Amino acid sequence: MTQVLIFWNRMALISLLGMSSLVAGDWQAWRGPNGNGIAGSDAKPPSEWGEEKNVKWKVIIPGRGHASPAVCGDLIVVATATDDAQFVIAYDRESGNIRWKQRVHNGGLPDNLHKKNTAASSTIASDGKHFFALFHNNGKLVLTALDRSGNQVWRGDTGHFECDYKYGYAASPTLYKDFVIVASDSKKGYLAAFQKSDGSEVWRTPREVPTSYSSPIVGHVAGKDQLLISGTEKVSSYDPMTGKLQWEAEGTCPVTCGTVVWSDNLIFASGGFPIKKTIAMRADGSGEIVWENGDKSYEQSLLYHDGHLYTFNDNGIAICWNAETGEEKWKVRLGGPVSASPILANGLIHAINERGITHVFRPNPAAFEKVGEFQVGDEGFATPVFVGNQIFIRTAEQGVDRQEYLYCISEK
Repeated sequence: MTQVLIFWNRMALISLLGMSSLVAGDWQAWRGPNGNGIAGSDAKPPSEWGEEKNVKWKVIIPGRGHASPAVCGDLIVVATATDDAQFVIAYDRESGNIRWKQRVHNGGLPDNLHKKNTAASSTIASDGKHFFALFHNNGKLVLTALDRSGNQVWRGDTGHFECDYKYGYAASPTLYKDFVIVASDSKKGYLAAFQKSDGSEVWRTPREVPTSYSSPIVGHVAGKDQLLISGTEKVSSYDPMTGKLQWEAEGTCPVTCGTVVWSDNLIFASGGFPIKKTIAMRADGSGEIVWENGDKSYEQSLLYHDGHLYTFNDNGIAICWNAETGEEKWKVRLGGPVSASPILANGLIHAINERGITHVFRPNPAAFEKVGEFQVGDEGFATPVFVGNQIFIRTAEQGVDRQEYLYCISEK
């Protein structure tokens, strides 16, 4: 009997470890497993790739979108939009075949989108059981939950969104415990949380401000979980369980797009309209700006790693700063323009520009150390995703008829 119990205990442990590995190997929301642009420890992407090298599969994405892929088990899920509809499509992770395609909205797409925006720019979030898709439709933000077979579980109108600049919507939803959290920074704006199970509203906090585009994110900083967002010349911290404002401090630009990042005690944010600014701020609510400079990372999010802050900014310049002091360690022009955000995977920074070129370099504060540059397609607006030994890149090929593709990059 003792040997049987030992056997079953071992099997249970192996099963739990396997489940943990599966969860750790997913990329279930914008900015990756920890919301900070750092891939999981399982990420071991190929060291090089190209149209004819280490492409496991390449499949068409109908329509247009800048949402990054979400990886959940054996599914790769993307949001996209045609001229008259908004869709969620699930691809088989092994083969690239379409597993299902759900038309979420017929008509109602926003007018006057900026040429760098789309009607499907919000990355889908998943809790492993459901996919939460956020679309700007008929002047509102609509959140839809789909199951793993693509069936609609619930749909909810989260509230009004109207862009002052007619650029459209850009923020992605974030997950925290049992909640899906949505941001609408606009004249009738708000932060709101909804139950993942049924879409019922948990809390709502007004953010009636000029339009901004940054995604909310929950980080554990200064000893507690904080729901963080920048824009409207402030960095704001909310209690993610209640939506209550914990603190707010003057800091960034009127309009930001990037998602804030953090260290143990500092928050980093940047913006570029109508002024250029990057800041490091105390996360304790004191409002103390530790350092600031005149560089802008407007569309991209910053990347914090091992005491240093990295960016690949709008103009295609890679920069490294000392995160505590703001001292510039190096600055190198790699080529832009840039909309996507840099990702740290397997000890290397991967940064893609709008031409589809991914620059790979080491996070070495002593000197810029380039590893290589690789390209698939002609565009790179969506941030690539790194899971296990695979990279998922959303790109497009230009020509008479522009066509989007999803690549699975994996060493053969």
